[in-house]
Amino acid sequence: MSASTRDRILRKLARELKPGELCLDAPTLAAHAGDKWFASSLPEAVAFPADTAGVSRILRFASRHGIPVTPRGAGHGYVGGCVPVRGGIVLALDQLNRIKEISAPDFVAVVEPGVRTQALQDAVEKLGLFYPPDPASRADCSLGGNIACNAGGPRCLKYGVTRDYVLGLEVVLADGTVVRLGSRTHKNKTGFELARMFVGSEGLLGVVTEATLKLIPRPPWRACMAAGMSSMRDAARAMREIFAAGFLPCALEVADRFTLAAARKRTGDKRLEGCGAVVIVELDGHERSVRGELAEIAKILGRAKPRFVRRALGAVAAEKIWQLRREFSYALRDTGLTKMNEDVVVPRGRLEDLFRLGARIQKRHRLPVACFGHAGDGNIHVNIMVDETEPGHEARRDAALDELFAGVLELGGVITGEHGVGLAKKPWWPQAVPPEVRELHARVKAALDPTGILNPGKFV
Repeated sequence: MSASTRDRILRKLARELKPGELCLDAPTLAAHAGDKWFASSLPEAVAFPADTAGVSRILRFASRHGIPVTPRGAGHGYVGGCVPVRGGIVLALDQLNRIKEISAPDFVAVVEPGVRTQALQDAVEKLGLFYPPDPASRADCSLGGNIACNAGGPRCLKYGVTRDYVLGLEVVLADGTVVRLGSRTHKNKTGFELARMFVGSEGLLGVVTEATLKLIPRPPWRACMAAGMSSMRDAARAMREIFAAGFLPCALEVADRFTLAAARKRTGDKRLEGCGAVVIVELDGHERSVRGELAEIAKILGRAKPRFVRRALGAVAAEKIWQLRREFSYALRDTGLTKMNEDVVVPRGRLEDLFRLGARIQKRHRLPVACFGHAGDGNIHVNIMVDETEPGHEARRDAALDELFAGVLELGGVITGEHGVGLAKKPWWPQAVPPEVRELHARVKAALDPTGILNPGKFV
């Protein structure tokens, strides 16, 4: 289809939609060309549907005319998942941003996809309820994007990831058909679990327009502890001992020397000076039990002879420690190096092997490697730091990424834990997934999107 023909068709769509639902101006197109990754591609139109019916009209039209549609949440992804590489329409879900219902008796929330994650958390916590998934960008990212990528966060160690809280979905399929999947009950074995099939599907199978999410009682008290270790080996040993002693923290995070040096410079926190690693532990529950568990974990950490231990009792104090954790990514950006943020996951027992892999990559390819993240479940953000002013940096970067993903797979791990495949991990998709499983993905995609209009150009 020629550009002029597609432009004529898109203007026809604009006439069929409500005023303002389809934008063709250059600033709007540029603002929806990419996410937080490095790739961008201009769409030919950006649609802002106000409701499910609007999404259905747009997809029905696009399917009839063979126009690519790239669904977009808040645009805070890190893998280029919402980059419209084939042009066409970006389907921006910003206006579907209502919390439709919070039911304390049923322990559910019914939301539209444009609701920001923290907005839901704040709303339910006022009622004594809790929505645990907590990606670092929760103030900015949308629940629709979380569902598309099956987002996690520090608390998923104890509470699970987004998929574990999806009870039901309203989904618009590629041809405009609206389906309601799942229910508002906390158990349901009526047919296939089709609702969860769309969780983590990265906009390739359908567009979520409503989600029914499971809530749980809000833990009444929380406490946090940060301990600075001399080495990553000491940190890994301490974390193993926490689990061996029978504790399941709400969150268990770790950061390495390079990350901490950058954070020391950004925050001015002198306690980070000279630390080889920092372990952050959070516990939640009833105050008496949390205080008791915290004391026991402090003894475990004390056996590693930490350089410092910082305790935070209560939610306000705990948030101060988490504020330090949220500075890690910004601190790495402050170095002036380009941060290749890879959210790899290995089995818990191979965590030390992953850190050794990072050290080998750093030495072999002469690129700093900064590691931090969700140590409790083996999901570490391995950041390969690239100086783009150095000659030959592209070849060394690509070789480092090849070695990282090959090494992670050899350890029994996976190439992405919460960001998704998108464009960033697409080159390693064939290496990460066997041929028969890739074929199964293709069959599911063909069944639900036979014309291939949904988020084309990605991994399926």
